[in-house]
Amino acid sequence: MANNTIYMILGGVFMLYLIISIATRSKAKARKSRKFMEDYKRDDKK
Repeated sequence: MANNTIYMILGGVFMLYLIISIATRSKAKARKSRKFMEDYKRDDKK
C-alpha cells in the first residue's frame, strides 16, 4: 500500500489540475466570444 500512495496523490493532483484548467478555459472562451465593440456604429466612408 505504501508504494501506491505516491501514485494516488499524483493522480489526485492531476485530476484537480484538469478540472481547474477546463473551468478556466471555458471562462476564457466566454470572454472572447463577446463582441469587442458592441455599441460601435461604423460610418460608411463616402
